[in-house]
Amino acid sequence: MANKWVRLDKGAPGGPRVLRAVPSVQDTVQEHLGQVRTGGAQALPERDRTELKRRKLLLEMTLKSYWIRQGSAFSTAVARPETELTPEMISTGSWRQLPFKPYNFSSLGLPPACGHLHPLLKVRSELRQIFLEMGYRYEWKVEEARKNLLRTHTTSASARALFQLARQEKFSPVKYFSIDRVFRNESLDATHLAEFHQVEGVVADRGLTLGHLMGILRQFFTKLGISQLRFKPAYNPYTEPSMEVFSYHEGLKKWVEVGNSGVFRPELLLPMGLPENVSVIAWGLSLERPTMIKYGIKNIRELMGHRVNLQMVYDSPMCRLDM
Repeated sequence: MANKWVRLDKGAPGGPRVLRAVPSVQDTVQEHLGQVRTGGAQALPERDRTELKRRKLLLEMTLKSYWIRQGSAFSTAVARPETELTPEMISTGSWRQLPFKPYNFSSLGLPPACGHLHPLLKVRSELRQIFLEMGYRYEWKVEEARKNLLRTHTTSASARALFQLARQEKFSPVKYFSIDRVFRNESLDATHLAEFHQVEGVVADRGLTLGHLMGILRQFFTKLGISQLRFKPAYNPYTEPSMEVFSYHEGLKKWVEVGNSGVFRPELLLPMGLPENVSVIAWGLSLERPTMIKYGIKNIRELMGHRVNLQMVYDSPMCRLDM
């Protein structure tokens, strides 16, 4: 009916009837297919070809042909181009006859087999930078670094610095810090070593309170990237009040002690010669605990000692504690 070859007579007696509308039928589809068979498909109008493809009577295929000939570098032997210029090639002059692979500046080269910093050294550098950003300064001397006393706490260095401060004619507020190794008679476990590093900070000024200490601790540990903190009352022979600082370790799934703090007792400061209205707040922490939290290390013996895996040292990323 679309080609108007037949028509529908709805008024015919006995009901609608289909009647012939033309005396003869011309099958154009058969004619087009015959033309395609004889190789004349390109001569068909685009509309007719589209209709044949829609009815899946015609399939178009593209054939590509190539003409191959010998190039200027044709050879019957396969030679791999050189990738490195060796000293032997330079000394013998053979590099002049050798083909070299072109430079690819987008490819990733082999990583150099050079030295790598231990995670403890990375965190130590970051801690030192945090102290400097908070206003701390220190004067390093090689003579002091050569003293090999096996001390149990770095508090001895703080006491010595406070004594030097008291000998000044006029008191001025100061901030001190130290990062050094200490030695203790400890039982070894997943979070304790007999030899480790201690980080200590000291602030001396008039009118300092426990609130100032807690504020500095939160600022300091926030710069370390440690925001989950808890303070617990503790006892220290040289500070009162005293607090232990705990942080949540995601790997161990528990709260781990990361530092100790307190306000220096007056009976410790007065013999040094400091004014009576001067207070000193201080805190200390190990270098290993923040490193364990930063790098997800569950056992401290895998960070320092004979169990250290050198591959871990090579693969440890840069230390950025506040990210």
